[in-house]
Amino acid sequence: MKLSVFCGVSVDGFLARPDHGLDFLDAGGQEPHGFEEFYGGVDVVVIGRRTFEVVLKFGQWFYGKKQVVVLSSRPLDFSSLKGAVIEQMSGDPAGIAQWLRTRGFRHVYIDGGITIQQFLAAGLIDRLVITRVPILIGEGISLFGALPHDIALRHVATRTYKGGLVQSEYETGAAQDTTRGKKPARKKATKQRPAPAKARKIAKPRKA
Repeated sequence: MKLSVFCGVSVDGFLARPDHGLDFLDAGGQEPHGFEEFYGGVDVVVIGRRTFEVVLKFGQWFYGKKQVVVLSSRPLDFSSLKGAVIEQMSGDPAGIAQWLRTRGFRHVYIDGGITIQQFLAAGLIDRLVITRVPILIGEGISLFGALPHDIALRHVATRTYKGGLVQSEYETGAAQDTTRGKKPARKKATKQRPAPAKARKIAKPRKA
């Protein structure tokens, strides 16, 4: 299972204004920059309560028929979202990821400032696609927050667009670990001749 982030930010690194406004993202002209293709390849979206509340103000359900999981420890009312495939969950990122894995999901879209930060801090994000729009807003909700340790990134590509968008794609250390989830290779057994009886009596046991 892969966990990805695909988001737009101002050049100074803000996902939204202090009041959660997203109007500045139009500075890039809203030209196609790969989101539709990315979104078509994910089978579940994980967002936080705050992001859910912002999306509700859009006037229409942004996520269509895609499975959406909203993270919140407080009860949420989904009754107004007719036709939406949505459910609520709470817990730590590792537990949530394990639950998604047991459900059979293969590609998870992680969205929302705090949610992204929590999954990054837990070392669970595999891919980051960050699109910077040509504007500085000075203050707002930052994409990144405090981390318990450095997170190594491997640059995959940087793309530029006519409207001024600059998109960078990275893999994290989690994605670079090609052995994750694989079973250790078995060593072939080799036949050894038994030691002489006297040697067997005084031989010291090998350390494991």
